[in-house]
Amino acid sequence: MADELILREVHGEVGLVRLNRPAALNALSLPLMNELGDALAAWDSDPAIGAMVITGNNRAFAAGADIKEMADATSVQMLTHDHIGGWDRVAEMHKPVIAAVSGYALGGGCELAMMCDMIIASETAVFGQPEINLGVMPGAGGTQRMVRAVGKSITMEMVLNDRRLSAEEAYQFGLISRIYPVENYLDEALRIAGEIAARAPVAVRLAKESVNKAFEMSLSQGLAFERRNFYFLFSSDDQKEGMDAFANKRKPEWKGK
Repeated sequence: MADELILREVHGEVGLVRLNRPAALNALSLPLMNELGDALAAWDSDPAIGAMVITGNNRAFAAGADIKEMADATSVQMLTHDHIGGWDRVAEMHKPVIAAVSGYALGGGCELAMMCDMIIASETAVFGQPEINLGVMPGAGGTQRMVRAVGKSITMEMVLNDRRLSAEEAYQFGLISRIYPVENYLDEALRIAGEIAARAPVAVRLAKESVNKAFEMSLSQGLAFERRNFYFLFSSDDQKEGMDAFANKRKPEWKGK
């Protein structure tokens, strides 16, 4: 239906969410983000789904949070209602989440994309944190995840002076992993998600967890965390299956346990 805030699709082992507020350039309202979190959480616990993709449309992934919801709020209201707290659910998924971005990914839209595990973009994608134009600043990770992706200087220019990054710049700076033509960027994101979903589920989960810990721990702590996860996988059936399949030159059959 046209009034649905998100559209859910399943492509093989991949769950796809389409943000569906085209008239508002997919502005991220609280109801939309709640529905998005619920959809991802359902697939995260579904053994038939191995990876997820979030996309918008060719014109906009999401041009920001819904400003109308926040314009008259007080700081106490923002705090007590934890206006952005629910967004964290996207980054908390155990299974891989890919953002397929075309057109505008600005403000909250850019932050949503960065909450995902990787970003696949079309040639028309534009990334930015223009909150300074509204007299505020990023509040859903824009000052933290962006600097980890592109470095301090570029982040400062984006956050303080509304610099926008083209898809090519975003690729050069390491914010995104692939660029494709508009007509097939989503198909390519689904293909990559499908390839990941076909791999050993427990290993994928622990590998994702280990990479993310690199942003939160010192090197020595991260190495220890990685090693524990590596050793733990030797208690899984999939490890035995994968190594036996390799030794006997056959395709493994993953069980997810």
